[in-house]
Amino acid sequence: MDMVLSGVLAVAPNVSEFDLPQLSTIGLVIGCGLIVLGAGIGIGMIGGKAVEAVARQPEAQSRIFSTMIIAAALIEGVTFFALLIAFLALYWAKG
Repeated sequence: MDMVLSGVLAVAPNVSEFDLPQLSTIGLVIGCGLIVLGAGIGIGMIGGKAVEAVARQPEAQSRIFSTMIIAAALIEGVTFFALLIAFLALYWAKG
């Protein structure tokens, strides 16, 4: 853990060991990137599988499409909630 912290401190100039607001900002950027990346991968997988399902059963296109939209909306909702929690944690750390 000390090696990771020293690596982060080496990359970020003018950051002392006890400067939590700047380190929390770095953590926020990394966390938000992972959140958005995970959501993008999830929604992409849903879309790809829906296209495959429609290719196999074209008559079920409307049911597959509505199920895909509901699942993508749920993933987006969780993503926005996670981003909100991340920004609230940053606000709390800086306050």
